[in-house]
Amino acid sequence: MGKIIAVANQKGGVGKTTTTINLAAALGYSKKKVLLVDFDPQANATQGLTPKSGMPGDVNTRKHVTGKSSYDLILKDKSVKDCVRRISQPPIDLIPSSIYLAGADLEMYEYKAGRERLLKNKLDAVRDEYDYILIDCPPSLGLLNQNALTAADSVIIPVQCEFYALEGIGQLLSTIREIKKVFNKNLYIEGVLLTMYDARTTLSKEVSNNVRAWFKDAVFKAYIPHNVKLAEAPSYGVSIFEHEPRSEGAKGYALVAKELIARNS
Repeated sequence: MGKIIAVANQKGGVGKTTTTINLAAALGYSKKKVLLVDFDPQANATQGLTPKSGMPGDVNTRKHVTGKSSYDLILKDKSVKDCVRRISQPPIDLIPSSIYLAGADLEMYEYKAGRERLLKNKLDAVRDEYDYILIDCPPSLGLLNQNALTAADSVIIPVQCEFYALEGIGQLLSTIREIKKVFNKNLYIEGVLLTMYDARTTLSKEVSNNVRAWFKDAVFKAYIPHNVKLAEAPSYGVSIFEHEPRSEGAKGYALVAKELIARNS
């Protein structure tokens, strides 16, 4: 049975979508069957996996493009197979996002029951077909996030190595506790991932020490370094492994994927 992992942090700019894309890619290149669900109305993960014409990347990777999205998946009664796009580089499946997802919270409020389980119902139907299903969560704590956390087995929390690193984490942890009480008693924190780590600065080291003191063994041993190539890759519509596979950013995500696989072996 495949594992469903939500990548979440309500604070923007922490590397949430970068982590979802590149961890999915690293798992794919590790011979794992991976589905990435872009559940963020901003659709950054979708854009980050859509090569631009004339730029590096496999521009012929899209097969069976239906135009359906995660919005159609939960609110138009479409199946995962209706919405999925198969990508060859990186070798993963993608359910893209859509601007229509921005209004999904309001539409879901009209449901009298089961609105928090819309995503879970769809993903449970295909989880045996994948080793990992990663959900790129929106940076808010509404019904979309509730759906993602209800569907997930665990949560990865990216934390940027900067002054306000733990800002907002308390509210996310509170949301996780509430989801566990009401909708998903087995939900747990898969790991906290330090991102944008700069070994040259005292601040990064202090943040790392504070996060590890707070979350202890839940923190991944691997971390993601501050890396220009990681920031460049989305503009080409590819993961770091197509853009610059020898970069420190690629090495970081490869190590995180290896650690994640070991944790779940």
